[in-house]
Amino acid sequence: MDFDIRRDDLSGTAVQALVREHMAGMLSNSPLESVHALPLEGLRKPEITFWSIWLNDELCGCGALKELDRSHGEIKSMRTKVEFLRMGVGQAMLTRIFDEARTRGYSRLSLETGSAEAFRPALA
Repeated sequence: MDFDIRRDDLSGTAVQALVREHMAGMLSNSPLESVHALPLEGLRKPEITFWSIWLNDELCGCGALKELDRSHGEIKSMRTKVEFLRMGVGQAMLTRIFDEARTRGYSRLSLETGSAEAFRPALA
């Protein structure tokens, strides 16, 4: 599929709804102290680059990259809308994040995720 991945300022209502859905999913699958997902304001920090992914005019998903230091980044807020699951959205977003990490010269890229069944796609 020909996805359009855009750097996003999180101002659109569709993107905001997807981030809220992501946060709700994280809260429903993890104890509060183990939720490392970021709410909208947490994603609007200078050390975080946020992207949305689109097919034509329809939002398919999102992802973000947080700079932990000059050589280390962390994947944040990966989410695919349910109607786009298993269509390559997550892979396209990961490729974009990996490309950006390489461009920045990161030698390490981390993903903090849970170990329950709901997190199996992230672990894969």
